[in-house]
Amino acid sequence: MTYTFLDIASTPGVKAAQEANGSRDYFEVAGKERTFDRFTPSEAAFIAARDSFYMATVSETGWPYVQHRGGPKGFVQVLDSQTFAVADFRGNRQYISVGNLGTSDRVSLILMDYPNRARLKIFAHAEISTDPEIIAKVSVPGYRAKVERALVFRLDAFDWNCPQHITPRFTMADIEEGVSALQQKIASLEAENAALKAKINQEGQ
Repeated sequence: MTYTFLDIASTPGVKAAQEANGSRDYFEVAGKERTFDRFTPSEAAFIAARDSFYMATVSETGWPYVQHRGGPKGFVQVLDSQTFAVADFRGNRQYISVGNLGTSDRVSLILMDYPNRARLKIFAHAEISTDPEIIAKVSVPGYRAKVERALVFRLDAFDWNCPQHITPRFTMADIEEGVSALQQKIASLEAENAALKAKINQEGQ
């Protein structure tokens, strides 16, 4: 069986936990081929539509550090079936993730779509780039934030989580889109009612 994401994640300790909790056989089932080492158009579209993600790095002392990365929708750029990149916008200038990446390029990312209760997990190797061509590719026109560098991710494996326990959340843009559709429907019904009233009044004269 090939299940690339779990092949990476399943350390001896993880396998022992799976065995202890009765799930080891499930992941050993023959024919469960899930290489997931290249993005299909579906993953590429999902990634390109994100306005944030969570990234975990590990320090030299072994401490994991999870950081939220955000920007305008589409700030994550898929470069090919195994590579994606983002602009590293200036933040609080602690540079914890950047420092961690200087000693270990392994990262774990989670990309969320809260309204549709979807979650994409990614194992990758990250490269810090100041190449002007790469930075130009990931820069977001009109977004007022200083780009200090680019982060380029080389995919090792990805996996989709089930929607269980994901609480739907909506951005203001999501809400405004939904409200706009309702407002248009209300305006249409009001116009229809006004036309019917006018017709009734005309027939009653």
